Amino acid sequence: MDSEEKPKLAKSAVEKLSDAVGEKTKQLGTAMKADHHQRRLILFIVCVALFLDNMLYMVIVPIIPDYILSMRLHDEAHRHINTSSSYSNKSIIKPTYPVENEDMKIGVLFASKAILQLLVNPLSGTFIDRVGYDIPLFIGLVVMFLSTVIFAFAENYATLFVARSLQGLGSAFADTSGIAMIADKYTEEAERSRALGIALAFISFGSLAAPPFGGILYQFVGKEMPFLVLASISLLDGILLLIVIKPFANRTRENMPVGTPIHRLMIDPYIAVVAGALTTCNIPLAFLEPTIANWMKTTMGASEWQMGLTWLPAFFPHVLGVYLTVKLASSYPHYQWFYGAIGMVIIGASSCTVPACKNFGELIVPLCGICFGIALVDTALLPTLALLVDLRHVSVYGSVYAIADISYSVAYALGPIVASQIVHTTGFTQLNLGMGLANVLYAPALLLLRNVCQMKPSHSERNILLDEEPKGLYDTIKMEERKAKSHRGKSEAQGNSMDNYHEGKAGKYMSGEDSSDYDYS
Repeated sequence: MDSEEKPKLAKSAVEKLSDAVGEKTKQLGTAMKADHHQRRLILFIVCVALFLDNMLYMVIVPIIPDYILSMRLHDEAHRHINTSSSYSNKSIIKPTYPVENEDMKIGVLFASKAILQLLVNPLSGTFIDRVGYDIPLFIGLVVMFLSTVIFAFAENYATLFVARSLQGLGSAFADTSGIAMIADKYTEEAERSRALGIALAFISFGSLAAPPFGGILYQFVGKEMPFLVLASISLLDGILLLIVIKPFANRTRENMPVGTPIHRLMIDPYIAVVAGALTTCNIPLAFLEPTIANWMKTTMGASEWQMGLTWLPAFFPHVLGVYLTVKLASSYPHYQWFYGAIGMVIIGASSCTVPACKNFGELIVPLCGICFGIALVDTALLPTLALLVDLRHVSVYGSVYAIADISYSVAYALGPIVASQIVHTTGFTQLNLGMGLANVLYAPALLLLRNVCQMKPSHSERNILLDEEPKGLYDTIKMEERKAKSHRGKSEAQGNSMDNYHEGKAGKYMSGEDSSDYDYS
């Protein structure tokens, strides 16, 4: 009877084990699908935040000069009414202070966002490394919402300046945490490049669509409407973040790896080369935006609509550059440095040809070349920053993308203030030649990244050490745990093998007794 029951019991155990394995496999498949769906939602939330930030940066381009002029005329009229003994002569009010002072005020207002962003980024990067990516992203969206509402109803220069600076504070948290979150969620290099490419497309669209968007709404509806629309987008994105990610849900953070301090990342020569390339390639765009409209008006008699739509055609080559770089990186990932170097050469050549353009149609070509080159550099080098952290530091990305944001902020903080002064002192042609030469000369520095790209590790170790799909922020912990467990398992196996050989206690070994009780003497 016992001999008949044993096969049945064995068969039953096998069936139960098979059912359990099948159920676990089904649960794992469901979890992977859910995780993939959540990653796409997170990517959408981050892309909207980046789109919003760049809309806020550029939407004031057609609004602020005219609005500050109207405030000045209003102040002049009010001063004239208060000081005049007669109201009979009020036909034309002329300014009592130089227009150059007004230009400087506009330049400082434009640059204040990038300046504060530049100052806050070292702190925000460290904060992001400590608490994760979701809470700083939410903080950034809240600050951007409040600052945009203030901007909508501001009626004097001081309030505009405060609102603009607050936008920089929100951007320092939202931009850095958003890009870092993408790098963390998309750990495979091909997926990471594709996701960051999508984010860059949103950034480009926000920057290039904002001036016509702001100009049209400002002309036909009023100053408040563009900012209220953007504030509404920020509010909706923040609500979606609360629903999808639940940043304030109770969860343990003590197991998070400690990221490399930002000052150590800054002195890493490879990261420094990438940061320098990001700054250099964005200088032509940052310096041309505040100066090209006046140059077009004086040299080619450009109309208002031409000056307003100067950069819009460049959106399409920028997206093309992102798409092309993602495809090339997927097939030839070891040449990311080369794509960036080619992009810098294209930027340099395009920048040098801008002053030679005689009409609006000719001007579109080099501007499209500049944006195409920037797309190559950004799309190739932003994923490289995450790779450098993975290879040389701890896989926590807040500080390294704070460095990237600092690189952009340097260019856009200097542009509105310095570019006009350079044009006044040396000329528009010399400005463009200098920017073009800087890009061409910097391109060979990216050769330093060639060896880093060849050091790309295979994914076999990660796949072996991690039981489930990797989560970038926690990879370090899990890999170390698996390594330690694997090492302990090998040590125990060796101990058991020696014990069986010397003392023949195979029964104890099969029953699971601790090998530390055995005497190896």
